[in-house]
Amino acid sequence: METPATLITRPENPKTQTSYVRIRLATQSDVPHIHKLIHQMAVFEGLTHLFATTESSLSSTLFKSPPFTALTVFILEVSLSPFPPTQPDPTLSQFTPVETRVILNSPIVDEDYETFRVVGEECLDAVVAGHVFFFPNYPSFLSKPGFYVEDLFVREPYRRIGFGKMLLSAVAKQAVKMGFARVDWMVLGWNVNAIKFYEEMGAEVLEGWRPCRLGGDALQAYANK
Repeated sequence: METPATLITRPENPKTQTSYVRIRLATQSDVPHIHKLIHQMAVFEGLTHLFATTESSLSSTLFKSPPFTALTVFILEVSLSPFPPTQPDPTLSQFTPVETRVILNSPIVDEDYETFRVVGEECLDAVVAGHVFFFPNYPSFLSKPGFYVEDLFVREPYRRIGFGKMLLSAVAKQAVKMGFARVDWMVLGWNVNAIKFYEEMGAEVLEGWRPCRLGGDALQAYANK
């Protein structure tokens, strides 16, 4: 599939050209990039004072269960050359990496290219552009499972291109494949661009529902009552 878009070239190579996109399951080796993505998301949302994630804490909590049975992470990568063929993993028969080709209209310079460059791939130009965190939930009114998206983040140089839509689409397709009822997520009230984007894709932005949170000292205090 070819999608007209504006995408990345490396700073030293500003020519317009075709790029390749892949959405795949994250693995333990992605933890350093995931950690940096979460920090950039905290900066974007103005919540760095709440940021306490470390690579060690991510390593000790992620990838403890099979994909789609607990927290699952999709990584979105972009490359100037085709990705090497994916070797089938018999333990992951429920998911096949999503790959597409994107036609560039103009270049985008990624100042963090080296920080997010994928190491160890035959595809030497690959860079991590975003991710999505999601896990199964259970809408009891429907008596069928669904997915809840905890985090959806695309790095600044790659926004307004369609990558967020690609990540959500990958989650939605997986939900349909598994016979799930729906996909839920939250959006910050001030993020009008995101709200408009979600409404245009057919999502219902629910009024009257307010998120609640019990954590930190309040959680400990309530648990001890």
